[in-house]
This record gives sequence, C-alpha cells and structure tokens, in this order.
Amino acid sequence: MIESNTGLLAAFVIYLLAMMGIGVYYWRKEQNMSDYILGGRQLGAWVTSMSAEASDMSGWMLMGLPGYAYTAGLEAGWIALGLILGTWVNWAFIATRLRQYTQIANDSLTMPDYFQNRFRDTSQILRIISAIFILIFFLIYTSSGFVAGGKLFHAVFGLPYVAAMVLGAFVVVSYTFMGGFLAVCWTDFVQGVMMFFAILAVPITAAFLMGGPAATASALATLNAEMFNPLTTTAGKPLSLIAIISLMAWGLGYFGQPHILVRFMAIRSSSEIKQATRIAMTWVVLSLSAAVLVGMVGRVFLQQPLEGSAVETVFLIMTHDIFSSFFAGLILCAVLAAIMSTASSQLLVTSSAVSQDFYKALIRKDAGEKELVWVSRLTVVFVAVIAILIGLDPNNFILDMVAYAWAGFGAAFGPALIMSLFWKRMTRNGALAGIIVGGITVLVWKQLALWGLYEIVPGFILSCIAIYLVSILDTPPSQEILAEFEQVNHSDI
Repeated sequence: MIESNTGLLAAFVIYLLAMMGIGVYYWRKEQNMSDYILGGRQLGAWVTSMSAEASDMSGWMLMGLPGYAYTAGLEAGWIALGLILGTWVNWAFIATRLRQYTQIANDSLTMPDYFQNRFRDTSQILRIISAIFILIFFLIYTSSGFVAGGKLFHAVFGLPYVAAMVLGAFVVVSYTFMGGFLAVCWTDFVQGVMMFFAILAVPITAAFLMGGPAATASALATLNAEMFNPLTTTAGKPLSLIAIISLMAWGLGYFGQPHILVRFMAIRSSSEIKQATRIAMTWVVLSLSAAVLVGMVGRVFLQQPLEGSAVETVFLIMTHDIFSSFFAGLILCAVLAAIMSTASSQLLVTSSAVSQDFYKALIRKDAGEKELVWVSRLTVVFVAVIAILIGLDPNNFILDMVAYAWAGFGAAFGPALIMSLFWKRMTRNGALAGIIVGGITVLVWKQLALWGLYEIVPGFILSCIAIYLVSILDTPPSQEILAEFEQVNHSDI
C-alpha cells in the first residue's frame, strides 16, 4: 500500500468533486437523446480529439502497458506502434467519412443506428445483433476499468479491493448518469490533459533523479540488456513473427470501438477533423512512448521488484516515491482520470445501445425523448453493477481484460464499418454476416488460444471475408442506398 496522507486525500477529493460538478452542470442542460448521446453534434476540435484519446487510453495506458513494459521491455513497444498507426488511420480515413455518413443516413446517433439506416434494415435485426455484441464486450471492457480503479484506491488508501472498486465505479456512474455525453466529453478533456502531463512527468523525473537518461539506460542495460531489444524476450529468446503480429494487431481494434467512433460522429463539422487529428496524434505518440518508458525506467528505479499483477502498479509506486503528497495526489488522479474517462464513455455507449436499439426498437417504439434518456440512465447503473461483479477477482490483469474486449469490438465492427463507408456494393446481409463472424470468432478463438495468435487477427480477417462473400452473392443494394452513398462522396458537412 502507498502511504496516504492529507495531501493525497485532498487532491483526490478536489478532483472527484470537480468531475461530479461537471455532471451536475450538464444534468441541467440535457434535454433529448441527441444531446444525451452526441451532445447535439457540437464538439470542437480540441474537445473531440482529447475526449477520443482519453476515452481510448484508459487505465491500461497508465497501469497495464507500463506493467507489461516493466516485465518485457521494448517488446511492449510493438503494442504502442500498432496503436499509433491504428489511431492515425482512424483519424485520417474514417473520421470524416463517418461524420458525414451518420448525419446523412437519417442522423444516426449510435453505431447500430447507423448500420440500420445505412442498409435500410426494416427488420431491426442488424441493430439488435450489433447492440448484443456492444453489451457483451463493453461489460468486459468496463469491468477492466473498475478493476483498475479498485487497484488504485487499494494502493493509495488501503481500502479493501472490492470497496475500492465500488467507490471508483460510483463516481463514474454519478456523472455519466447525470450529465450524458457532454459531461463525459468535458470530463474527458480535463482528464486527457492530466493524463498527458502525468505520463510524461513520471519517467522523465525518475530518470533525472537517477543521474539522467544515459545513466538510467546504462543501469537498465546492466540489469538486463535484452530490455532494449524489441526482437527478443527479456530471456534472450527471439520474438516470434506471430507474437509481433499479435502485438501490432492492437491497431486493428480502432476501427470498431464505439466509444471512440462516437466522437467522430459528434464533432461540429468534418472540416475540423484535420486540426483534431494533429492534436490527437501528438497526444498519442508522446503518451504511449512515455507509458513504455514508465515500465522500463521503473525496473531500475524501484528498489523492491514487483511480481504478478502488482507490476501494473509501477506507475502508482513511482509517483508516490518521486513527488510530494499533494502533487503526487494530482498525478495519481490522472490514473483515476484515465479509468473514469473510458469507463464513462463505455457506459454511455452501452446505455444508448440498450435504450435506442432494444427498448425503442422492440419494446416502446413510440417512447418519448425524456423516457429514453431515463432508460439510458438506468442502464448505466445496471451495466455498472454487472461490470463490478465481473471484476471481483483482485488478481485480474487489466491489460488482459482490455485485450479481450478490444479484439471483440475490432473484429465484430471494424470490417463492417470500414466496408460500409467505402464499398457501395456491401449489403445488409453482408454486414450482418461480418459482425456475427467477427464477434463469434473472437469469443471462440480466445478460449482455444491457437498458436498464441491474438484473437483480433483471425476475427478481423474472417469478418472481411464473410462481408465480401455474402454481399457478392446477395441482391445488389437499392438505387436509394446507392444514391445516398454518392451523396456522402460529395458531402462537406
């Protein structure tokens, strides 16, 4: 346990009250589902980019990835490289097209909404299947955030793990329940700034305390020179091609993450995406590089070696050892910020899927706006409770849980989204086949663990094949769908 004191406690209390205050503020402003889910499509470039990256790089960036780098050295750099490339492709090629298409396709508010409108699916089956996979994988993903929160509060305040996890979940649920999308995005903006400076401050300060970058690198090389070789394990064995592909394949997941894609849908205009891309890429490159450095520098900075799932607390312990209590508290709040930003986004997307894609589609087709907002709010609470139950084991590895959910979304929705945006011959049945094949492949492959290949790779490939084959064999899209596709080609929304 990190020795807590008044300074640490004060920093946490101030931070948590500020985040809940944002939720209360937007509680008074949210009026309809478009506001609650997309903020009325009025986000600027800075808020969009910072919110997207903060909700993307959850507690695993400040805990899971540094823990992996602590154990494996520059082998963890392959994950960072894959994520950097995936982020760039997502912003450069997907963001603009998705922003335009979702507005033209009957002002779609959610991904299932978009798929239904894109393919004129009057059966609702595409929307319902999409919502089911969102619920399955976000339960796992949200649970990983609550696990990270439990480890944080346990390490800082010595609270029992379960009580610590429930406390973190309560704060996230509170401002998501009250404020909706705008509250989530503005808290994400604040949290993204905090995460950025925290992840840079810790390894840089630690390195200078040990005599500078050169002295730190020399000490690490003396401990284990293989930490600097991205092509070998720390035991000196060559890293297999399958291992490298699996690590880099994290980048494929970006194209199917609903909590990231919804930011592209909410930006004020596609003309602002260029600026947002530059901001996002600067944040991602520096933050992920620093996260790997935290683990590697921590390997020589910490006197007491970490083992098991405790390696994921390397950032927390370094922060406590380096900084004074209040400043350390602010940096540790950045960990909480990372956890909260992603968990709140995931809760919001899941609640919108339930309210829009289950409740309105199947139960109450004439439900009013206020009723749907309340269904969304109650879903936030329900999903949070299930996610807490999933995360009750304190020995869960955050990175493993994130990897599973990340693969599920990437394989189920990534190919379907990309091909729906750029291939006009794609059909409703092709989309349905791709989502089902991608999602089920991940669920099955994870259990079989064949060849040590990350499940997103076969899931993504098989999903693409299913979409192509079924679409080609299916009846071509109607002229109405083709005309809408051409309209997007010439849109400047």
